[in-house]
Amino acid sequence: MSSRPTDGDEPEILAGIRADARQAWPSQELISSWLGDAEPDFELKPGEAVPVPDDAEALAQARRFRDVLGRFASGVTVVTAVSGGEPVGMTCQSFSSVSLDPPLVLFVPAKTSRAWPLIRRAGRFCVNVLAADQAELSNRMASRGTDKFSGVAWKPSAHTGSPVLDGALAHLDCTVHAVHEAGDHFVVIGRVQDLRAADAEEPLLFYRGGYRTTD
Repeated sequence: MSSRPTDGDEPEILAGIRADARQAWPSQELISSWLGDAEPDFELKPGEAVPVPDDAEALAQARRFRDVLGRFASGVTVVTAVSGGEPVGMTCQSFSSVSLDPPLVLFVPAKTSRAWPLIRRAGRFCVNVLAADQAELSNRMASRGTDKFSGVAWKPSAHTGSPVLDGALAHLDCTVHAVHEAGDHFVVIGRVQDLRAADAEEPLLFYRGGYRTTD
C-alpha cells in the first residue's frame, strides 16, 4: 500500500483514505475493543496491534492487508533477554535470516511493544524457535501477565546469558547489530554469536490466524 508524506510529526495517511480521516480516529477504548485481547508483544498477526482510523474504507484496507499476509505460513519464536537482572520475552512471528557472512538475523517488534525497549537496553537477545508442543508457551510469552517466566524452565545462553527456553527447537544467541525504523515497527538486526539446534524436529507453525503443526 502506498502512502503520501505528512508535515512534521503527523501520522502518515495511507493512499485511498480521506485526508480528514484522522479527525474521526476512535478512542483508545474503542481501539482496544476492536483489537480484542491482543498483546503488543504478540507479533503473530501483521499489524494487528496498530490502530487505524474508524473509517470503513481504512478498516477494510487494514483487514485485507492482514488477511493477505496471514496466508504466509511461518514458524513461531520467542525473543528473550535479561534486563535489570530479570528475564523478558516476547512472542514473535516476524523473524528471518538475513546474512551468512556476517551471520545476521532480524526480528520486527512493534513500536508499542513493552518488551522491546528492555531488549534494546540489554543490547543482546536470544531467538528461541518453538517446537510443535509449545503453543501454550507462545501464548504465555504473549500474555499481559507481569511474570511471564513464572514456572517456565530456562537456562542462560552461552554467549549473552539470555534465556534459552527448555524444549525449544533451536536458539540463536545474538547481539544487537542495527535497528531501523519501519513505519509502525522497528527492524532489529542481530549478529549471531552462537546457535544450536535441539533434538526435537516438529515446529510450531502459524497460518491464517492460528497455530498449526506439520502433522
